[in-house]
Amino acid sequence: MAEITSDMVKQLRDATQAGMMDCKKALVETKGDFELAKDYLRKKGILKADKVSGRETGEGIIYSYIHHNNKLGVLLELDCVTDFVARTDEFKELAHKISLQLAAMGARFVSRDLVPQEKIEKEKEIYAEQVKESGKPAHIIEKIVESKLESFYKENCLLEQEYVFESGKTINDLIVELISKTGENIKVKKFVRWQVGESDS
Repeated sequence: MAEITSDMVKQLRDATQAGMMDCKKALVETKGDFELAKDYLRKKGILKADKVSGRETGEGIIYSYIHHNNKLGVLLELDCVTDFVARTDEFKELAHKISLQLAAMGARFVSRDLVPQEKIEKEKEIYAEQVKESGKPAHIIEKIVESKLESFYKENCLLEQEYVFESGKTINDLIVELISKTGENIKVKKFVRWQVGESDS
């Protein structure tokens, strides 16, 4: 399998205007085959999703989920373009799935671009400290730190988390699937997760 380089990802992004993460995943899934990667994006509805991603999302719903033990709750704002889509069962079902994900996995941010820079720098500092005694060369340490940071994003950013009820599918994949069906932009605007006895830090 060919190594998936950042240049390959950028080339696919330039050709399709799909997101960087989606382009990387498409290339990984198709073992670096550029044409197959474009087909992959088309089949997944990602190209269609990307075309509507700039549309303003002025409608949506506030969805609440309280766990059966009454000790954990989630409040989610899921936005779309029209009230028509906001009232559909599929949209409400998506809000429910995302709320269950938040309850189970406790994401802290919607996406990696919303992680504060100071938090990123702090995490990198911790990771570097963890491996500095290993005696590995600086460029290897840098790669290890970047790898750990990627893991941090996948664990803490809602859109990058693997959906708890379907292996190999992310929350972003769920959203893209419904965008593909509705032709509307859909976004997680914000969320709050409460758990009895849990600190706010």
